[in-house]
Amino acid sequence: MFDVVVVGSYVQDLAFNTEIFPAPGETRIGAFRTGPGGKGFNQAVACNRLDIKTLFIGAVGDDIFAKGVREFIASEGLSAELQVCADHPTGAASIVVNGDGQNLIVVALGANDHLSSDHIGAFAAQISQAKYLVCQVENNIAATEAAMKIAREKGVTTILNPAPINDGLTRALVQRADILVPNETEFVFLMNTVLDHNIPNDFWLQDDASIHQFCRQSGAATVVLTLGDKGCFVSFDENSDNARNSTDGPYYRIGANSVDVVDTTGAGDAFNGGLAAGLVRFPGDFRTAIEYANKVAGLSTTKPGTAPAMPTLNEVEAV
Repeated sequence: MFDVVVVGSYVQDLAFNTEIFPAPGETRIGAFRTGPGGKGFNQAVACNRLDIKTLFIGAVGDDIFAKGVREFIASEGLSAELQVCADHPTGAASIVVNGDGQNLIVVALGANDHLSSDHIGAFAAQISQAKYLVCQVENNIAATEAAMKIAREKGVTTILNPAPINDGLTRALVQRADILVPNETEFVFLMNTVLDHNIPNDFWLQDDASIHQFCRQSGAATVVLTLGDKGCFVSFDENSDNARNSTDGPYYRIGANSVDVVDTTGAGDAFNGGLAAGLVRFPGDFRTAIEYANKVAGLSTTKPGTAPAMPTLNEVEAV
C-alpha cells in the first residue's frame, strides 16, 4: 500500500546554463547537462526521498531517455508503473538557467500526452488505497481526470497542481481537487479561462481578505497559492476540517525559507512533493505540512537540476 500516488509526467531535462538569457536572435555560450525531470516525476522523487511510500504512474517512449529513467528509478528505490508508448518519444524539456538561478522552459510532452485512462485503471486499487493522489496537467488530461475520479469515489484526498498552463484543463478536473496548488499565473488562467471568473491579473497584490475570496471562487476546499520567493498563501473553505483545525483562521501567509539559490527549476515540484509528504507525516496539521513543503522547495533550489536536486529526509531534518 502506498501513502502517495503521483500520476504525472516524465520528461528528460536538456538544461543550459548561461549568465544572461540570450535576446531574440542572439547566441550565448553556456554549459549543458541532462537528467531526469517532469513535474509528476519530480514530485514523486521528492516525496519518495522524504521516506514516504510513493508510487509514480506515467508514460515514456521506447528510447534512450526511457532507458535512463528506468535506471534512475532503480537507483532511487522508487515504485513506478510506466506505460510504454512506442510510437511516441519520451517527453523532453529545454531549460535555460541564468546566473540568478531563474529559468525559461519549453516542454515537448511526447509520450506524456498519450498516457491512457486504461493504464490508470490498471492501478485503480493502488490509487484507491492511498492517502493522497497528486496530479498535474503536463500529460493527457483524460488520464488525469480518470485518476482523480477514482480517488474521489474512494475518499482519497486529491492534490492538483494545475501546471503548466494547459488549454486542455477542464472545469471537471478542477472540481475534483480537494487541494489546489497553483502559482499566480496558473491561478489567473484557471479562474478566468477555465472557470469563467474575472479576477485581475495582479490579484496577489490585493489585501489578504480579497485574495481569500478569489480562492473561494475556485470551488476547492483548500487553495495553496505558491508565490515564489514570497512564500505562499493558504485559503480554506470556512466549513472545512482544515479551517476548523487552523489556529490562524481561514487564510494566512507563510514566508519562503532564505537559501543561496543556484537553480529554481523544479522548486514548485519540490513544494508539491513536500506538501504531500508533510500531510502524511503531520496528519491534521496543515500549517506544519506547508512549512515542511517550504523547506523542501527551498533546499531544492540550492542544487542544479530537477529530480536529482530533490532533498533527502536527512537534509530536510537538518534545517
